[in-house]
This record gives sequence, C-alpha cells and structure tokens, in this order.
Amino acid sequence: MNVDFYEKLWMWFAGAVIVVFLTMVGIATFAWGLRPPSHVETVDPTQLMSDPRFAQQGAVTNSDGSVTVTYVAGMFFWLPAEVRVPAGRKITFRLSAMDVTHGFQVAGTNINTMVIPGYVAQLSYTFERPGEYLIVCNEYCGTGHHTMGGRIIVEAQP
Repeated sequence: MNVDFYEKLWMWFAGAVIVVFLTMVGIATFAWGLRPPSHVETVDPTQLMSDPRFAQQGAVTNSDGSVTVTYVAGMFFWLPAEVRVPAGRKITFRLSAMDVTHGFQVAGTNINTMVIPGYVAQLSYTFERPGEYLIVCNEYCGTGHHTMGGRIIVEAQP
C-alpha cells in the first residue's frame, strides 16, 4: 500500500495537533490545578439541609452591598422558589443539589450552570433591568422535571 507524501504530511500534522492539545489540557489540569470554575467547594448532599452554608436559603445582603443568593435543588423544586434581589448590584448564586444533577438557567440572561450533588456551584451576575426572571432546570432530573421552576424578582433601587 502506497501512501502519498501529502497524505502522510497531513496525518503527521493532525497527530501533532492532537499531541499539543492533550499537552495543554494536561498542563492546565495538573500543573496549574485548573478546575471547573463553578464548583468551588464540596458538600455532603445527604446533610445539605443541616449544613450551615445552606441552612438559610434565599437572598442575603453583604456588608459591601452585594447580594448572595443560596439555592438548594431537589426533585422537583428550587428552595426558595422565589427570590427578590436589587437591580444594579452584584448577585452571587451559591447552589447545590440534594439528589440528582440539575441545571440552573435564568431565562433572558447568560446564567447557566450544572448543579451536581456533592458540589457547590457558584457564579455571579448583575441584573441591570428590573423585572421577573424565570429559573428553569435544563438537565433532565426525572418525571416531574417539567414542573421544576422558580422566579427571581429584580426590584428597582430608589
């Protein structure tokens, strides 16, 4: 079997690209210790409701004016189902699941993360416009998946 010179050249080039890619992934993973940005800490999902980090769900205003919103996901609900936050302030969402993998997506924004049992997902967003934003679960979590929803009500600041 005779392989043309240009075919060999492209095969070597493709192989080199794969080696470079895997090397970069290895360096980022092991040497720099990069992990998915949303999973900043772990938690025991069987003890989630008694964990002090999740004992009080909802919005809490921090001393710097930012707001931290803590959510717990379960089949087929968000705790709390409704949260009120101020417009124009940094909102940090901290989420975890007590049973299966859920998806946390806020319609009309770029807020979107997986909520995995045993991990705490964290992300921040600033709502510029007041209004009502719907929370949907975008990971199939069981037969009642379609009923899992919540609301974030963004209120104008005086």
